[in-house]
Amino acid sequence: MKGTTGRIGVVCALLVLVFTIFAWRLIHLQILQHDYFSKLAAQKHLRCQPIPAKRGRILDRNGEELAVNIPVRTVTADGTHIKDPAALAAIAAPFLEMPVEELVGKLSPAVKGKRPYVVIKKEVAEEKAQAMIAAMERARLRGLYLEEDSVRSYPNGEMLCHVLGFVDHSGHGIDGIEKSFNRELSGQDGFRWIEHDRKGLEIVTYRGQEQLPENGSDIRLTIDMGLQAIVENEIESACRQYRPRSASAILVDPQTGEIMAMACRPNFDSNKFNEAKPEEMRNRIITDMYEPGSVFKIVVASAALNEGIVSDRSRIFCENGLFSYGGKTIKDHHKAGDMSLAEILQYSSNIGSAKMSLMMKDQLYYDYVRAFGFGEKSGIPLQGEISGMVNPPRRWDGLTKTRMAFGQSVAVTPIQMIMAMSVVGNGGKLMTPRLVLSRGEGSSPSEMPPNRQVVGEGVSKFISSALQKVVSKEGTAPLAAIDGYVVAGKTGTAQRISAQGGYQDGHYTVSFAGFFPADHPRLVGLVIVDDAPLGEHQNYGGLVAAPVFSKIGARAARYLDIPQENTVAQATASSNQASNR
Repeated sequence: MKGTTGRIGVVCALLVLVFTIFAWRLIHLQILQHDYFSKLAAQKHLRCQPIPAKRGRILDRNGEELAVNIPVRTVTADGTHIKDPAALAAIAAPFLEMPVEELVGKLSPAVKGKRPYVVIKKEVAEEKAQAMIAAMERARLRGLYLEEDSVRSYPNGEMLCHVLGFVDHSGHGIDGIEKSFNRELSGQDGFRWIEHDRKGLEIVTYRGQEQLPENGSDIRLTIDMGLQAIVENEIESACRQYRPRSASAILVDPQTGEIMAMACRPNFDSNKFNEAKPEEMRNRIITDMYEPGSVFKIVVASAALNEGIVSDRSRIFCENGLFSYGGKTIKDHHKAGDMSLAEILQYSSNIGSAKMSLMMKDQLYYDYVRAFGFGEKSGIPLQGEISGMVNPPRRWDGLTKTRMAFGQSVAVTPIQMIMAMSVVGNGGKLMTPRLVLSRGEGSSPSEMPPNRQVVGEGVSKFISSALQKVVSKEGTAPLAAIDGYVVAGKTGTAQRISAQGGYQDGHYTVSFAGFFPADHPRLVGLVIVDDAPLGEHQNYGGLVAAPVFSKIGARAARYLDIPQENTVAQATASSNQASNR
């Protein structure tokens, strides 16, 4: 009996000990190590799923989509759900367009490290991603999952590439409008805490904290893609014909400063930016400076007239084509004696322009050059703009002043030059170039940027009437004429500057800047053709750039349905108006 009682006591003691151990283990697991195991469980079944914001679109002024988002999927792996990486890779690799060995190499570390979230591949097409999941289900394999994403696309390819720019693989703007307005376009990503079962499926009832994304704003540009197509087509044709080092063209509304079209060659495809060469990615309209040549004569003529130093009746002796000054000789192609201000512009007299600059005090002349916008950034909302080069009077030598009068010893950007020509076309105001019309869906147009009055309205009208003669048969740019419209404009021909100093013989940058209809301009245009391999007697702004302007203008007029004018009557009226002043 005593033996039985002893055995019962031992058994009871052992049971008490076992239950004590179990109780202690339970206390240890549920209380002392609660945080550790909760964290471990969360790592296996709970994760934060990002909810990407949709990047805003970029539109033209008429709502045409220029930059959009194409839905794609990001494929991720959960290493805790993968039992056989090789088998899973064999099924999934063809859909992910990667070698099986490469996919195994990505899956194996996730399995060994029991990593619940590893990005396998981004930008997988929706159809292929869904087909991959279906194939996995048929093979009864799991471990790969899909997340929503999108990829940036530019439907027009190379067109407008220098304005739009592009985004990198992380979705950040790198150039153009994409970079300048990256914050507005990007928006703010959201997130969602989700819990999934052992099969990797979300347990919706246990969905945790969630913050919805704030999608990016749309950006509507001032660009008109109808005009952009015209400019791109004509610049491309000019490059095929003349084979220049580069070419640029831009159209602006002189009344508002709105940029209607802008194109450069060489160019690139924004969808394939990683294949582009550095020289193809430069927006030369804002990043390159050049000596403008005779187009710059509008500055000294406007300044001298506005200050009353010359008038419409003034006559300036042009030395019969040869003028010695400062130990150098200034030459004119059109040899003449006394010339009026209008004739100096019509025949592009270097001597007449130089003499007008000498009539002005150095500081006053410099102030006018700066007032026209040269030597400072224009304010266009694009990255990489430069200021050009305008030296102050203290840095001038004995020739600088006279050379600046006909577009040497000064360096400008194309955007500066077209905005300066707009001053003549809009009544004397320098406008800030405007590229963005509105931001955000349903938003009102952005406020007009500030402008400044450079010369009086009467001065701009007189210069405009003189520039109409430039495009006449007796002027330097008859090839810039547009049937049915009166055109005002100015040619520019300048030797290219050598990297070693001085000028390069036989290498020229030629241009034409003009506007139409001359008395009430709708468009100002600038065409620049740089270093075309042409003969010295063919490489002039009036022979190369002016015809390109004419073709662009004629097509733009038809596209915008600008009413035609009686050109003979208009030209006669303008001539009489100028002579009666």
